Amino acid sequence: MAGRPVSKAVPELPEVETTRRGIAPALTGRRVERLIVRDRRLRWPIEPGLEAEIRGHTVRHVERRAKYLLLRFDSGTAIVHLGMSGSLRVLGSPTPASAHDHWDLRLDNGVALRYHDPRRFGSLLWTRSDPDLHPLLARLAPEPLSRAFDADYLFRATRRRKAAIKTLLMNSRIVVGVGNIYASEALFRAAISPFRAAGRLSRAQSAALVEAIKTVLGEAIRIGGTTLRDYVNAAGAPGYFRQELCVYERGGEACPVCGAAVAKRVQGQRSTYWCRVCQR
Repeated sequence: MAGRPVSKAVPELPEVETTRRGIAPALTGRRVERLIVRDRRLRWPIEPGLEAEIRGHTVRHVERRAKYLLLRFDSGTAIVHLGMSGSLRVLGSPTPASAHDHWDLRLDNGVALRYHDPRRFGSLLWTRSDPDLHPLLARLAPEPLSRAFDADYLFRATRRRKAAIKTLLMNSRIVVGVGNIYASEALFRAAISPFRAAGRLSRAQSAALVEAIKTVLGEAIRIGGTTLRDYVNAAGAPGYFRQELCVYERGGEACPVCGAAVAKRVQGQRSTYWCRVCQR
């Protein structure tokens, strides 16, 4: 039905970074014995011949760009996206595959990296060239935890912008990886209304918001991200940042700062949560 909010599940940046940290020690420096593809029908079909392309090559690095994981080999790079319901698990012993286990990357030490995705919105792509030039990555904005994303950058990027600041924070041409959960939480901590026109942010507010974004994302990464529905980390455990959320999915509950009821409204097809008293 038109006008209804779209339910968008994690993983967001902290969940993807938590996954990267979980799988990197098991993969880095290991040689691929076999890629087993059970279902190529992901968001983009897994290309034929990828099994032969990867076999025998060594994983040199496991990196993250925005919400994409980059498995760098000698011969190219696998670009992995978890979609809405995807997860990667490191399996130390042979484990029967379930209906939604779409591919395994089996390594020379007997470990397997398994991709599970009930909705099949994730992807496994391959590029032989610089992944930063891939169409999915080439035009991405700075990372929110990088030095490039600072108060001066955000202030410049928001000038003459009429869009609401929360909407702008979720634009990957402005900053990557700040999804719905973390945009709501950062705006609360910075005491800025999610509906404020981005161009009306002062320099001081820009600085406060950048600091809040970095703090929220950093805290979420430290405790394994947020599990609302499907997300689990590489060990199969949920993320616990949900217990730290101040406003997201707490509509009608008391604001932890002033005690007023947390408000909820649909904004850009997403559910937005904020405090009418604290956030201006």
